[in-house]
Amino acid sequence: MSPKFDANAGVEPYGVADEHTRLLTKVARMYHERGLRQPQIAEQLHISQPRVSRLLKQAVALGIVRTVVITPRGVHAELEEAVEQRYGLTEVVIADTDGQTEESAVTQAIASAAAVYLETTLIRNDRVGISSWSGTLLATVDAMHPTPSLSAERVVQILGGVGTSAAQSAATRLTGGLARNTRAEAVYLVAPGLVATPAMRDALVHEPSIASVIEAWQDLTVALVGVGSLAPSKLLRQSGNAIAAEEEQRLREVGAIGDVCMRFFDEHGQHVASPLDDRVLGISAETLKKVPRRVGVAGGERKWRAIRAALSGGWLNVLITDHATALDLVAD
Repeated sequence: MSPKFDANAGVEPYGVADEHTRLLTKVARMYHERGLRQPQIAEQLHISQPRVSRLLKQAVALGIVRTVVITPRGVHAELEEAVEQRYGLTEVVIADTDGQTEESAVTQAIASAAAVYLETTLIRNDRVGISSWSGTLLATVDAMHPTPSLSAERVVQILGGVGTSAAQSAATRLTGGLARNTRAEAVYLVAPGLVATPAMRDALVHEPSIASVIEAWQDLTVALVGVGSLAPSKLLRQSGNAIAAEEEQRLREVGAIGDVCMRFFDEHGQHVASPLDDRVLGISAETLKKVPRRVGVAGGERKWRAIRAALSGGWLNVLITDHATALDLVAD
C-alpha cells in the first residue's frame, strides 16, 4: 500500500523516514522552484542523476509536488473536453465571445478561432474539401494569415457554387482564399449547388471538368463545412441555390432539422433521403463521412439543435463553436 501524505498537515508522509523526506523536498524545490536541471542537482547533492529522477517521481507520487493548471480567462478547456466526450469527437475548439450575443459577433469569434485552428493544424499533404454557402466559413478564410510555405496540397470545392454574381464571388473566395492562404492548388466546382432536375445533374456530373472534381472528393483528408438549420441562410438564399418553400416544408414533414453541404438530417443526425438528393451537385453524405477529419465551423442560437444532430450522426468529428452553443450541447 502506498504511503499517504497530507500536504496541508505539515507533517512527513507516513512511512517515509525523516532524512528521506528532507531529501525529497530539497530535490523537488531545486528542480521545480529554482529551475535547476537534474545533472546540476545530482552534482550539487553528490548523488546520481538516475536517483534524482527517481526522487522527483516519488515526490509527485507522495503529493509533495502537485501540478496545477490555471485556465486563463477566455479559455474553456473543461467545457471543450465535456463536448468531446459527450459526442465522441477528436477535438473541440470553443471561441470566447466576451459576452456578446449578436450573431455577427458570434460568427466573427468562431471564425477567428477556426482560422487559428487551420493555420496550426493543416499539413503539407492535406487535401482539404470546403463547402460553398457558409458565412462563418467565409469569415474564417478572411481571418486567416497566409502561410509563408505550403501548408496543404490542394483545396477542393465540395458543393456547387454557381449562382448570382455576388454569391459566385463568395463561393470563389472560399475555395480560392483558402488555397491562397495555404499555398495549395485550388480545385473549383463550376456548377450550381442545386439544379432543377435529376436529369440535369446527371448530365453535369459526366462533364469531364466536373467529373474530375468529384473524383478529387474521394481522397480528401480534411473537410471544412458549415452546419445549416433548415431555413436557408442569408448567403444561401441570395445565391439562388436555396430550396423552395414547399420543398423546405416537405423536409420538415419528414423530420429534417438541418444540413451539411445540402445533405439533410433529422434530430438524431440520420440522413433524410429526399428527391433533393438527386438534384444536389455536391459531396454525398457517405463520401463526406469517410473523410478522416471533418471540421464543422458553426454556432449561434439559431443553429445549436442542427449542430447537436450533426454531431450525433457522425457528420463531424471536430467542432469549432461558441461558448453558449457548447453549453447547450452538454446541457441535456
